[in-house]
Amino acid sequence: MTAPEPTAAPDTGPVHGTWEPAPAARWEDAFLSGNGTHGAMVFGDPNDDRVIVNHHSLVRPNGDEDARPPALADQLRAVQDRLLAGDVTAGEDFTDGRPLLWVRPFHPAFQVRLRRPAAKRGSYRREVDFTTGVAGAQHGGWRSEVFVSRADDVVVQYVTEPDLTVDVTLDHRLPGLPGDVMVGHSWVLTPEGALLTLRARYPGSDLAYTGVTLAVVTGGRTRTALPGLRVEGARSLLLLTRVRRHTGELDVLAEARELRALLAGGGTAPVPASTPTPAHTAYAHLLARHTPLHRSAYLRAGFDLAAPAAERALPGSELLRRPGSPALLERLLAAGRYHLLSASGTLPPRLTGLWTGDWDTAWSGAFTTDANLNLQTASAAAGALPEVTEAHAALVRGQLPDWRDNARAIFGARGVVAPAHTDGESGHIYHLSREYPLHVWTAGADWLLKPLVDHEETQGVRDPRLADALAEVAYFYEDFLTRTDEHGRLVVVPSYSPENRPANAGWVTLNAAMDLSAARHALRTAADHHPGPDAERWRALADRLPPHRVNSEGALAEWAWPGLEDTYDHRHLSHLYGVWPLDEINPYDTPELAEAAHRALELRGAENDSAHGHLHHALVAARLRDADRVTAALGKVLAGDFFHVSLMSGHYPNRHVYNADAAHTLPAVLIEALVQSTPGRLVLFPALPTAYPTGRLHGIRTRFGAEVDLTWSPRERTAVIRPARTLRVDLRTSAGARPLSLRAGEDCVLSLGPQ
Repeated sequence: MTAPEPTAAPDTGPVHGTWEPAPAARWEDAFLSGNGTHGAMVFGDPNDDRVIVNHHSLVRPNGDEDARPPALADQLRAVQDRLLAGDVTAGEDFTDGRPLLWVRPFHPAFQVRLRRPAAKRGSYRREVDFTTGVAGAQHGGWRSEVFVSRADDVVVQYVTEPDLTVDVTLDHRLPGLPGDVMVGHSWVLTPEGALLTLRARYPGSDLAYTGVTLAVVTGGRTRTALPGLRVEGARSLLLLTRVRRHTGELDVLAEARELRALLAGGGTAPVPASTPTPAHTAYAHLLARHTPLHRSAYLRAGFDLAAPAAERALPGSELLRRPGSPALLERLLAAGRYHLLSASGTLPPRLTGLWTGDWDTAWSGAFTTDANLNLQTASAAAGALPEVTEAHAALVRGQLPDWRDNARAIFGARGVVAPAHTDGESGHIYHLSREYPLHVWTAGADWLLKPLVDHEETQGVRDPRLADALAEVAYFYEDFLTRTDEHGRLVVVPSYSPENRPANAGWVTLNAAMDLSAARHALRTAADHHPGPDAERWRALADRLPPHRVNSEGALAEWAWPGLEDTYDHRHLSHLYGVWPLDEINPYDTPELAEAAHRALELRGAENDSAHGHLHHALVAARLRDADRVTAALGKVLAGDFFHVSLMSGHYPNRHVYNADAAHTLPAVLIEALVQSTPGRLVLFPALPTAYPTGRLHGIRTRFGAEVDLTWSPRERTAVIRPARTLRVDLRTSAGARPLSLRAGEDCVLSLGPQ
């Protein structure tokens, strides 16, 4: 008798949201909403509801904001000489002696707090809808909904209840608030209801931020009640909140006029104060303007792992207790996509995404660019989220002048060198120490531009701004790559492999594998974008770089310089940059190097069990077609208690340190395990995790301009390819390799047989 085929995915499909049967007791468990500029953390407590408001621009002056990169160019030649002569500690002197300086820390603005008389116990539910970004809560006749508008850049909260009585305040008292931040409040009654403001000024600085909330009350009575307002006997309450970071004084009345204009449909004409718009109509209009922008982006791509309907219906807290459930991974993939989109706009996601409830954020809540940022945004191009890539590009473009300063000050070179740590404003390198010589990490610019190159290939349109930036990276390498070894090959010196060191040398060394991969890729990519004499010169320079080294254990060495010994137990996998996200090392073109890279992956430890280390491991394993390693890495994250009830993640197991790495990176792991592409190659099902034998992936974009949908079960695998360009690619599946001809506008359906 033949075993029955596994049941297909339930008709209900994956759940695009999550829910809980109780309010959030901790800010880490608050449901999240955001538009890439403003963020909201929603507790959903009917008696003491809190919405913590965040803004991407809120970084607190800490005295280091004017720091510049160390002026070391005149010392470069001497330290190169010493390193080339075998002095393995020479790099420790390549510094200006400064202490470790931190970038300005990201912090919350305040919480919008709604207190009401304690209600009788009754049924309760809070949920967040990933397709709209609305975080809602219901308790008896009380209902609250919160979203952050992509159309109007405003935090919107709408509360309804028969005979609604509630005290409303803007409360700055959040954990870690420095005692010397000066905070002032004001409130005034208006025809709609009231206007509340909170102004906070940083000590010793002209910088400040102001929150403005327009309260629109339907029915009942509104009066001031220090330190806010009291609404009694109303039918509904609509709150519109914005935060502005500024110097000097903010024109609060102008902000109020802008918020009031939203009540009339978002036009520029002011609404007469004598004709307030009903709250429900205004809320419905604001939601209708926002939803298409958010929903269309979120639904472009998605995952279905054929989870049982009964498990899909469970609250997130219950699913987190079932790490082996396909419903859990489905929920986390959907949440990761939702949170990544919601955190990306003005800037890409920080270490904490766009959210924090504490002024004391780990690692300043900054952008750590030597691993974390690119891991978080890794699904942007393939996952059809150009909003994320555009936010990433905004960060890069805004910092290029500072990157030029870094190249000149540290290396005396033209071009650009990127920082490994930034607050989102300054791109200067000043966060460095002996143990973290981040100023000699020269691979950063290529690493940060690689996602923009992927996006460009996916879209099929070249951006001249990217071409200009790539040229600047090439100019840097022209000036920097001047030293050679005894065989006449170029040497990257000084060199650094984030954030590791050789077992027998100092942190600053020679020919880190990541630096070699980055230099080769940067020069050749710049050449592709600038045909002519420059291209010839840059390709010739790339060809003079040494090959990667395979060590005595058969592993790709983290440092190609002879004699430098590997340190295996480390969370970063910088040396495997050539495998992921680059295509330099792969099983098809460079099988021997791919085998050495796989051996390096086998030997790599997890060090402190950082989530980003596990998922970086999974991404590299997927490129090397190791489904077992992908499955094992996913299992460590799913079973390691990394996720809060909000489905935002922690940096370490047991939800230690609020951090978006795991939440945002998970979708990229599944995509890489199922479909990979280059401009001339398509790889299908390279590393399908065995724990998920049935499923569907749709809407994935390739780097040759096609959209791909996949379905699979133990008996059959199918791919539908929808090309936008006519071309031929190299198709790779478990059956081997063959050319695949694609014609623009014509679907190509491939039946690939059983797994």
